[in-house]
Amino acid sequence: MKAAVCAAYGLPEVVQEADVDTPEPGPNQILVRVHAATVTAADRAFRSGTPRFARLVTGLRRPKKSVLGTEFAGEVSATGEAVTRYTVGDKVFGATDLGLGAHAEYVCVKEDAALAALPTGLDYAEAATLVDGTALVFLRDHAKLHSGQSILINGASGSVGVHAVQLARHFGAGVTAVCSGAGAELVARLGADRVIDYTRTDFTKEGRTYDVIFDVAGASSYGRCRRLLKPGGRYLTTVPSPAIMVQAPWTAVAGSRRAVIAFTGLRPVEAKVKDLALVKELVEAGRIVPVVDQTVPLTRVADAYRHLDRQGKRGTTVLKLA
Repeated sequence: MKAAVCAAYGLPEVVQEADVDTPEPGPNQILVRVHAATVTAADRAFRSGTPRFARLVTGLRRPKKSVLGTEFAGEVSATGEAVTRYTVGDKVFGATDLGLGAHAEYVCVKEDAALAALPTGLDYAEAATLVDGTALVFLRDHAKLHSGQSILINGASGSVGVHAVQLARHFGAGVTAVCSGAGAELVARLGADRVIDYTRTDFTKEGRTYDVIFDVAGASSYGRCRRLLKPGGRYLTTVPSPAIMVQAPWTAVAGSRRAVIAFTGLRPVEAKVKDLALVKELVEAGRIVPVVDQTVPLTRVADAYRHLDRQGKRGTTVLKLA
């Protein structure tokens, strides 16, 4: 089969299309013909080997797993002898968890992995963009966002940001979105009450305060945002840094304002399955819409990473495999 292979750390050019062996499902696995897979910030980190301390997990000198990709949508092609939940032809979307391997024409996953039936009315590319539960977990579980609160989302037009804007509106919060001017119309359409173009305005100097600041892009810091938080407010970030790794445990026990970082990909599979079911329900009810930034064929996989490295992205970059 064809796959996007990353044999060394480096720039986008290190990822190339190549022939690899097609996996065979074990007794409790299903083989999925992948039609679409996302190319995310996590994939970029695996590809580049940064931050460097992450290489303790991903591989010291080169990636341990050369086929990246976690979030996908496709069709069940074969099943193991003990599989009862799925049959050949089922259309599914989900994640390979830490096994990676989704940037390929076929991938094997356990039948009890984070999978769900494709949402009604969506194509494979759209469904693949909905697998990432980062925004849901941060806003629901860590911010405990609710009606009447205010939230600022920094990086609102990116793959996690567009979900965060929609979920924040679903939870009843007032939303201020920070993004480039190119993404302003999109985030306003998705439900943002206010949009700040970061190329023109520094939101930390506006003088407004918020119950929650979700720094999706990791472009700011708790130190810069602390005075923007109301008493009891939370600063959330998806990007690890030495500072946030100290601030998160410290603010959990001292003061009313908190700094929070979470690694949502490490949560139990059972939790991911429930979150997928909830997202599917919200999509089919029209509360969330997928946002595909661009779809790139496997032959141009390096271009997908180049696009990901640029600022001003609107939605999710999707690798097309069928």
